[in-house]
Amino acid sequence: MANMKRLFLIIIIISFFSCTSNTIYKKPQDLIPRDTIVSLLTDLYIAGASRDLKNSYFQAKVDYIPLIYNKYKIDSSRFKRSNFYYTTRLDEYQKLLEQVKRNLENYKKKYVDERRIKDSIRRDSIKKLAPKTTIEAPNKTYKKGSGDLLNKRPLQN
Repeated sequence: MANMKRLFLIIIIISFFSCTSNTIYKKPQDLIPRDTIVSLLTDLYIAGASRDLKNSYFQAKVDYIPLIYNKYKIDSSRFKRSNFYYTTRLDEYQKLLEQVKRNLENYKKKYVDERRIKDSIRRDSIKKLAPKTTIEAPNKTYKKGSGDLLNKRPLQN
């Protein structure tokens, strides 16, 4: 029985160490530089988020990813190789994604600020166009609970 426990323990230890990966991948020849991959991933996240939104031509589910690849003059296979290389270096990739997140937050802040300014300008222009009329309150008062609303009579002084 003790031999079975030792054998079981040895098998567990061997399987534990065999599962860890110490593989270090070579840097691809056409690796996308870090600052470019940050911008590229930022644009890809925006494109992914906008996929279900309708554009100005009322088209939904437009795939903007090929346009982004054209913008950076790369193809999908080069992106996959570079992205795979960066993902094998988790610490570096984590920093890369934090930079992407900061970029997205900056874009959001910029958009919200621009939207606030446009809304403010629109509200001001509506106020300028609105007619300056006032509604005067009636000078007569009515008794409460005097019956039908249509048959109310003014109070006598």
